[in-house]
Amino acid sequence: MPRNSVLACGAALALLAAATFAADKVPSVPVHFEKGSSSASMKGSLSGYDSVEYSLGAKAGQTMTVKITGSSNANFNVFAPGEKPGASTAIGTGSVGTDWSGTLPKSGDYTIQVFQMRASARRAEAVPFTIAFEVR
Repeated sequence: MPRNSVLACGAALALLAAATFAADKVPSVPVHFEKGSSSASMKGSLSGYDSVEYSLGAKAGQTMTVKITGSSNANFNVFAPGEKPGASTAIGTGSVGTDWSGTLPKSGDYTIQVFQMRASARRAEAVPFTIAFEVR
């Protein structure tokens, strides 16, 4: 095989590998409560290794409750202000049928990451969900 053909095949394989290992989708969605309300609910969907990060402002000492319904593969983690998924430890976790509620340690924007576990992500399963937030 001519040298140029070998180089072209190698370049094509490198591009294919890069596309295969492309970054997962991680949209960031701000959560806003209607005036006079202390709760909000949002629908979403993800698949494979994608996740969704919701951001929600709250004050130290308030109580946050997070509930998720939909696919049994939907899970979530709650991160304190300044903490990020993949770099920090979550202050709370939950899944369908397992809500999380806790007193917030500091004021700022909390991140709630919705994801699915690796076994179902590997199969690229679709995960529709509804997530509800309450802060009092």
